[in-house]
This record gives sequence, structure tokens and C-alpha cells, in this order.
Amino acid sequence: MKVAVVGATGLVGTKMLQVLAERNFPVDELVPVASERSVGKEVDFKGKKYKVVSMQDGIDAKPAVALFSAGGSTSLEWAPKYAAAGITVIDNSSAWRMDPTKPLVVPEVNADVLTVNDKIIANPNCSTIQMVVALQPLHKKYGVKRVVVSTYQSVTGTGKKAVDQLFNEREGRQGEMAYKYAIDLNALPQIDVFLDNGYTKEEMKMVNETKKIMQDDSIKVTATTVRIPVMGGHSESVNVEFGKDYDLNEVRELLCTSPSIIVQDDPSQQVYPMPLWAHEKDEVFVGRLRRDETQPNTLNMWIVSDNLRKGAATNAVQIAEYLVGKNMLG
Repeated sequence: MKVAVVGATGLVGTKMLQVLAERNFPVDELVPVASERSVGKEVDFKGKKYKVVSMQDGIDAKPAVALFSAGGSTSLEWAPKYAAAGITVIDNSSAWRMDPTKPLVVPEVNADVLTVNDKIIANPNCSTIQMVVALQPLHKKYGVKRVVVSTYQSVTGTGKKAVDQLFNEREGRQGEMAYKYAIDLNALPQIDVFLDNGYTKEEMKMVNETKKIMQDDSIKVTATTVRIPVMGGHSESVNVEFGKDYDLNEVRELLCTSPSIIVQDDPSQQVYPMPLWAHEKDEVFVGRLRRDETQPNTLNMWIVSDNLRKGAATNAVQIAEYLVGKNMLG
């Protein structure tokens, strides 16, 4: 199988190469694709070096699948061209997520929506992915009515420039700024641009994508997304109201037995999820499970996951794995 990674030299593209290798995805030939300025550079994959090629050369190589992580404008221009050539595109940008004709997929939640005719498949927003993985088994059992989520998101979600800003500030160096303000020793209650309703684009992604992935427009979601100076992953405080009451032990058991979830919930031993522990792992970690004592049928929980892996690269590779398993790739 020939596999293209578009944006292969970027933060998420590099992680995609790593995840493809770690999970032993059946790559017979790798086609690393990037912008013109990166063409000719080399990337390592499973001990071999591959030369980066242009967007058009990526199409001409005729891969079965192309994992895109090259930004929204690139995806809008090139994903349809790859799709027209019969290549299945799994796109990590926000370009296609809310397009009603394109599936938005988290394999543990809604892989069954995929068909052989889907040539552009959207990978959801990182903060949405980890939340819906944890919500899905509870939604099936109790019916999620309303979600109030506050996020604590890693600088890696912004990219290399933000990581560099954090470490420049930490080490007292001047450098390029990814954010308007300092990020070290700070928290920025803005991720992406502000919209007319006062929410940021990131917050509204969580609202709209959750409904689409979980296939339930009745779920009410309100979000506040915050950037903090950490590296290992995104954390979320989630307050979820159900349609019916729940048993806390049953909630714990449901989460423990659901795919891709690891429950870390032992307050007596100060065990709870943290980005430090989620870093370089594919699972979604859930803890601080407790009843909201201010209103009925409502649960508080804390969700952490590596945003570059499950929040981006791993989810895209899992979609590709599902397609291979169902013989949906050429």
C-alpha cells in the first residue's frame, strides 16, 4: 500500500509518520508531501529516508490514502484534487469538518458512518476528539443532555512557533511570538479568533463537532477554551447532565470497559489524569469522577489526552486502519 502524508515536515505530520510506524500500518511505500519550500528535504520512516515531494507529485504517485495535515487553505485547494484522482483523503484541518457531505469521524464513536464512496474524511478538532470518546459510552447508557466544558490546552496545539515561544520565555530569550501575550506563567482564554457571538472559533468547534460526531443535535454544549504553558496534552473539565440518573460505580465500569479509555480515578492516592502522563500515549485518560451536588443527573469529570496523538495523528491513522479492515481502500 502506498501512503501519502501531506504536511510531512510539520509538527502533526511528523507525529503521523511516528504513529504509522508504531502501529505497523501496512505502508509499502511512503510518499511524504509538503510545500514547495520543503520539497527535496528528507524524512525518516522505519529506518529509510524518503524525499519530500510537491503536492502535484503526491497525486501523481497515486497513493491509496493521503493523511493531510497542511492547514485549511491547502486542504480546500488540494483535497478535492486528490479525491478526484481516487485517493482517500483523511484531513486534519478544520476545512471539511462541518461540510454536511463529509463524514467527521472518531473511530470509537462513529466509524460506522464511513462508506467506500467517502473520499474526503474529516479528522475532528483535538479537544473535541478526547471529549466525545469519554462521552459516547455514557451517552448510550444515560443520554447526554448538556455539556459544560472548560479546556486547558497545550501549546503544541498551536504548533512549533508556540513551543518555541514558551521555551524562549522560560529561558529569557527574545524570539518570534505565536501569541499576542506571554504564555509562560500565564493562561490565555483565547484559542483561535473571536466570533460575533463572543465565543472563539475553537469553542464553537467543540459545540458543533460534538453534535455531528455523536449524531445528536439535541445535545447542548457550551465551552471555554484556554491555552496554558504545558506540553503533554490537553486537559478538560467536563460537567455533563444526563437524561436519567446514573450510578457512579456503573459510570466508572462503563468507562473502564470502553475502547481507548483509561480510568485514573483514586483520590485517596492522588491518582488522576495529567498531561505529564498522557504524553506520547494514544488513550484518553478520565478521572475526578464525582456527582455534581447542585443539580440532578449531573456528573463532573476530568479528561486528558495527547493532542498530537489521539487529538490528531493517531485518530487519523485509526480511521485509515478502519478503512483497511473494511477493504475500503484501493
